[in-house]
Amino acid sequence: MPPAADFVVVANRLPVDRGDDESEPWRRSPGGLVTALEPVVRSTGGAWVGWAGQPDLRIEPFEFDGVHLVPVELSTEDIAQYYEGFSNDTIWPLYHDVIAAPTYHRAWWDAYVRVNRRFAEAAAAAADEGATVWVHDYQLQLVPRLLRELRPDLVIGYFHHIPFPAHGIYSQLPWRSQVLDGLLGADVIGFQRVADAGNFARAVRRRFGYETKAGAIRVPTADGGQRTAVAKAYPISIDTASYEELARRPEIQARADEIRAELGNPKAVLLGVDRLDYTKGIRHRLKAVGELFDDGRLGAGDATLVQVASPSRERVAAYMQLRDEIELAVGRITGDHDTMGFTAVRYLHHSYPREEMVALYLAADVMLVTALRDGMNLVAKEYVASRVDGRGVLVLSEFAGASDELTQSLRVNPHDIEGLKDAVMAAIEMPEDEQRRRMRALRRRVRDNDVAAWSARFLGDLTSVRAEREAQA
Repeated sequence: MPPAADFVVVANRLPVDRGDDESEPWRRSPGGLVTALEPVVRSTGGAWVGWAGQPDLRIEPFEFDGVHLVPVELSTEDIAQYYEGFSNDTIWPLYHDVIAAPTYHRAWWDAYVRVNRRFAEAAAAAADEGATVWVHDYQLQLVPRLLRELRPDLVIGYFHHIPFPAHGIYSQLPWRSQVLDGLLGADVIGFQRVADAGNFARAVRRRFGYETKAGAIRVPTADGGQRTAVAKAYPISIDTASYEELARRPEIQARADEIRAELGNPKAVLLGVDRLDYTKGIRHRLKAVGELFDDGRLGAGDATLVQVASPSRERVAAYMQLRDEIELAVGRITGDHDTMGFTAVRYLHHSYPREEMVALYLAADVMLVTALRDGMNLVAKEYVASRVDGRGVLVLSEFAGASDELTQSLRVNPHDIEGLKDAVMAAIEMPEDEQRRRMRALRRRVRDNDVAAWSARFLGDLTSVRAEREAQA
């Protein structure tokens, strides 16, 4: 067991994946959360608690690249019930405004409680006296309360990466009070949008009657007193500098030109990049683009939509059905409008390395982010960060958290297909000087509010909690 740490991150996954051979048993995971938090954990000699990504894998804590990793073992049954079941077939659809119907099973809830307790116990064992623990996301909503009961000396933060729904939707959850109580175990509870923090505070008032004012919630303590939990927005971002650096590489710029040539050099390249998920609005995007070709507003050679849809939760029935529907829609559009030298939609059901994604961002004249509900949507920010040439147009759903910040995008309601079609045409036809004016403002926003600023702001508020506690001691 590594020495007790003064800073502990708790997330569903460890920041590493299994390597391909014995010479490299582990490799660093891609992703913004790892990029944001790993340097902080390393600099503090901290620990990261999470699942190693394979079922029934029992391994001892180990060190990777200066970070103490504390694996939590999950069985095949845990993954089926806690992760695929309660987390992704109950909480995920419920919190995304019931775009798909949530499923409520008591056995799934029991598994969620059991696994959350296991994560809390691992974090409690890894944390030094008075340490700061930062818990992440919807899979672990009970951990803050469980951890506070085990270790009342800790300073506990929680960040919610997905939306938090309005109370009328949230109240459907049979275990609504237990989940709220779990989250209120944290000293600081972070959300992507101001609206999400407001939804949470209203749910707390409705269920418990606690006083909530300007993001401060008065929570009763076991000794009959009260403490203050802070619930407010901390919009997450990306490692902007790394995307800019990649986008300036000559070989990636050359690859962008190559991509356009492979597509037949259409007048405009439209791009969608998503996990294959029903919250992302891929069907609405395809419907809008298909109708633009049907209506004659777009013709052969005018535009090609490149849709990257990385595999996601392939054993969940709703996702299998979604894939079938999307591939049927793509087939109809290409069957009706492709020619020997032109493809209306290039559909790619793969994941790609970051270098290839940046090349795609540079190749795309228009980025389509049409999420029906999204906590943030970092793809929108990645596109902006990659556009070092100052051109390109971002079409962004008003239901994505990023729309609160990226106000110089063309914002759309993806349910309004006619409005979405008009926005796509406006983006394609936008003069270059207007593109540059909008992109300049977008890039300034993404550069000034990068992932380092996000983590520093949240951890700064946790540090303030610790300072207040020490002053009262």
